[in-house]
Parts: sequence; structure tokens; C-alpha cells
Amino acid sequence: MPNSRRGVLMLLGGAAALSVAPLRGAWALDSNHAHALIDTALGEVYGVINSGKPTAQMYRDFESIFVRYADVDVIARSALGPAARQADPAALAAYTQAFQGYIGRKYGKRFREFIGSKIEVTGARPLKSFYAVTSVAYLNGRAPMEVEWHVSDKSGRDRFFNIIIEGVNMLASERAEISAMLTARRGDLAALTADLQAAG
Repeated sequence: MPNSRRGVLMLLGGAAALSVAPLRGAWALDSNHAHALIDTALGEVYGVINSGKPTAQMYRDFESIFVRYADVDVIARSALGPAARQADPAALAAYTQAFQGYIGRKYGKRFREFIGSKIEVTGARPLKSFYAVTSVAYLNGRAPMEVEWHVSDKSGRDRFFNIIIEGVNMLASERAEISAMLTARRGDLAALTADLQAAG
């Protein structure tokens, strides 16, 4: 994956995907809600980028944004693949907690590349059983890139669960990486969880 796309994917992943976004009550997810979710998440991301806070605090802030606006359960399970169906609930919960911290640190490391850049949300439309929110990333010294966010309310709250950057799929990328890490640990989920906690 080209470095510029990987950097955007890492930043946006951090802005993101388990779960304290407010409930909407009787309002169902529509294009406006999906559009607003991504607008708000991006506003918080750029608030962190431009805050001047110490790096460790920025990582924690990125993790908090991920928790608020992304469906971490879906992303974490998808990244783990078939092993998620075989894991006991306690082990899966521990892995999910470690995964969200890992994502916050991993993606947060790239934040300096995005100072002075911007991402504009351009629209939202229904797609299959969810909504696709389109945006354009304007990065310093680079050509604009199209970014598509997938938003669903199946968990009971509006959350994004995937990002597509010019054909690069966040879920697929994380699945490949976590799968390789699990294979290297001979399928030991506890070992993977421990390593995710220590990573970064």
C-alpha cells in the first residue's frame, strides 16, 4: 500500500470504529445522521492533531475517538477472523480491549503528517444495509484522495465500521495483519492480546 494511503488509513482508523456514542431514541439512521457522525468524528480528530498535547495523551485521545464513533466490536471481530467464533467471551473481551488501545497508538503515531491538512465530507447515500459517507482528503503536497466511510446502526447506535480509501479496505488490512500476528503465535489468543497491549 502506498505510504500516503497507508498514512490516511491509519489516521482515519484511529478516528474511528466500540461504543459510547449517544442513542438517537426513535430516529432511524439516515443520510443526514451518517453524514453528521463522520463530520463530528473528523472534527474531534483534527482537534487532537492541533491540540499540542503530549504524544501519549494524543494516543489516548485517538483511542477515545475510536471508541465513540467506530463499532470496535465489529472491527475487532472481523480482524480476528474465524478465531473470534471459537474464543470464550472473557478472552474475546480482553482481546477487544487490547485491540482498541493498539489501534489508538498505531494510528495516532501518524498524526504529525496531517497537521495543516483537511478532510471534507461530500455526501452520504444508502448502500446495501448501511450508509456510505463520501469525503475527500486534502493532504499537504499530495493529490486529493477519495475516502468512503461505512456507517451502520445495527448495534443500536450510529457507528462507522469500515473505511475505503481509493480501494484500500481498512477491515481487510486489519484482518490480514491480525491474522498474521495470530498465526505467528500459533493461534494463542492470550499471547496475541498481551502483545497488542504492549505494542506501541
